Amino acid sequence: MAAVNGEGASRRLGLAILCAGLVFVTFAMAGPRSAFLVIIGLGFGFVLEGLRFGFTGPWRAIVNDRDGRGLSAQLLAIALSAVVIFPLLAAFPSELNGAYAPIGIAMVGAAFVFGLCMQIVMGCGSGTLVNVGSGNAIAGLAFIGFVLGSFFGSLHLAWWTSLGSLPTYTLQGVFGNGAGLVMTLLGLSLVAAITIWRAHPGKRLPGRRLIIAAILLAGLAVLNLVIAGQSWGVVYGLGLWGAKLVSATGVELANNVFWGAPAHAERLQQSILTDVTSLTNIGLILGAYTVMRWRAEPSAQVAPLAPASWLLVGLAGLVLGYSARVAFGCNVGAFFSGISTGSLHGWAWFVAAFCGSIIGVKLRPILVRAERPAVGGE
Repeated sequence: MAAVNGEGASRRLGLAILCAGLVFVTFAMAGPRSAFLVIIGLGFGFVLEGLRFGFTGPWRAIVNDRDGRGLSAQLLAIALSAVVIFPLLAAFPSELNGAYAPIGIAMVGAAFVFGLCMQIVMGCGSGTLVNVGSGNAIAGLAFIGFVLGSFFGSLHLAWWTSLGSLPTYTLQGVFGNGAGLVMTLLGLSLVAAITIWRAHPGKRLPGRRLIIAAILLAGLAVLNLVIAGQSWGVVYGLGLWGAKLVSATGVELANNVFWGAPAHAERLQQSILTDVTSLTNIGLILGAYTVMRWRAEPSAQVAPLAPASWLLVGLAGLVLGYSARVAFGCNVGAFFSGISTGSLHGWAWFVAAFCGSIIGVKLRPILVRAERPAVGGE
């Protein structure tokens, strides 16, 4: 027993040193701001994995089991974030940037496709990072597809947006800061009311664990905005990683509309430790890994998939990343950060993605199958 306790203490000390080491290296190479963003990313990983707060699973739960607790917790986290973020954006309009994007034909369609595919791979943008950190092999394959898909989506983003879109609207821009916040909270309350009405009694409101997670997530999102100068996001960092990998093979991206833009071209040349989204993504993965290894019990095992299902997950991950880029974000960048900063596109994204998610929930048991066990000694 003492030996087991000793192994656990040594493992946890090693994990603490690993996290501290990442923060120290980032501080030494990129400065205190970057180190602070890694710490925020670690916090995201600790909360999402440690308190089992997710986005994909709760959407599936309300459809399959009429369990609204997870979705209600998401809405609470967004509302808490908005209460603080709206005044901050109003007070520092030139220093802080919300997750604003236009509503367009391609954006809505891509959000729908994203919602469908995230149920196929059982992870959104942040969920895929958490699952990778937790050692999920299926998520690892989806992650590779997401990185490449997000990059390919950036190559074609200008063409997709040319299909037609509205100007970028925000609730505070349309109604004013105070009224915009009220409209956001009323909208979240309406969705919460529908969720509660839809859910089974006893599965309507989040319990203590999810409420704590929602509060912590909101606090981290506010810190991310203040330190990074922009809202919490996931997709851009993954697309940048894909662009760096492709660029390293000698492919020239300067002529591309997206990567040829000065801001993106500069990030492509610099270390990922200078990109705010990459920093929180790295921290999130390590945070999830730390929580998984910190626990005394072993992590949950994932059933092996049939060969065709592995291929499908890889393709779905590719489409997931591509559609996330075209839709201007995932559950984090578009849904969470979009709505909490007043962007109307966040609401359009949520409706489209949730509709796609409903279909994805129904399709996954048909398309993704576990490997059949051997029968009769075969």
